[in-house]
Amino acid sequence: MANVTALMAGSVWKVLAKVGEPVAAGQDVAILESMKMEIPVTAEGSGIVVEIHVAEGDFVNEGDLILTLQ
Repeated sequence: MANVTALMAGSVWKVLAKVGEPVAAGQDVAILESMKMEIPVTAEGSGIVVEIHVAEGDFVNEGDLILTLQ
């Protein structure tokens, strides 16, 4: 299992991945909004999304879990 985490604090503007969907390394899986900037969150490895830990509108801190890949 691989975890995708937030690289900085911000609000979850959009979740781009869905449970059961394949994700490639380097693919954007979510977009955070911080200080009116949109920051993409990318998967470091490839796999299948098994769990999404945030919802659009949630606030996350640096290092918080966004989703889990298998």
